[in-house]
Amino acid sequence: MTTPTPVHPNKGSFFDTVKAVAWGFLGVRRNADYQKDIAKLNPLHLMAVGVGMAFLFVLGLIVLVNWVVG
Repeated sequence: MTTPTPVHPNKGSFFDTVKAVAWGFLGVRRNADYQKDIAKLNPLHLMAVGVGMAFLFVLGLIVLVNWVVG
C-alpha cells in the first residue's frame, strides 16, 4: 500500500508568506522565486496575508494623514 502524497509537500512558513506578499506589494519579484512560491505556499494563506497587509497599509496612511493635518 502506498502513502498518499500531500498537496503541498514543502509547506512554507508564515514568514515566507509575508515575505512573498511584501515583495508583491513592491512589484519586484524574480520569476524563479515566484515559481517557488507557487509550489510552496498556500493560496488561501497568501490571500489572507495580502488582505491583512493591505488593511495595515491603509490604516497607516490614515494615521499619517491625521498626524500631518492635526
